[in-house]
Amino acid sequence: MTARKKTARAIIERSASEGKLGELGVVLSDLRKAKGFSLREVEQATGKAVSNAYLSQLENGKIKKPSPNVLHSLAEVYAVPYETLMEKAGYLLPSEGEKSARRRRLAAFAIDDLTAEEEEELLKYLAFLRSRKSPS
Repeated sequence: MTARKKTARAIIERSASEGKLGELGVVLSDLRKAKGFSLREVEQATGKAVSNAYLSQLENGKIKKPSPNVLHSLAEVYAVPYETLMEKAGYLLPSEGEKSARRRRLAAFAIDDLTAEEEEELLKYLAFLRSRKSPS
């Protein structure tokens, strides 16, 4: 498992644990920053399919439901499954069961540019979060 994939997972898990599961903008912003991209660099990486101004509005929550084409372009740039961004935007309902859980786990493993120290700190934080959960 690459560090980049671990970072994406941490981003999506954090948004869920902080009650931001439905906040597409927060996830997009975190994914962009984790990749080390500026808004303009994302615009270039999408072949100008997503302008930096539009992405800024998405990240700030001014646009809540971008087109599926925009989400597809961003999914490719951020290396996350398209379906995950579609769920975050409200186009797809999270399905129950193994397939959906696996898809969410895969989405969370999409960024691999962490340093060893960052990866270790994220794993410690995840262990801490899990330790706070009450047993079901």
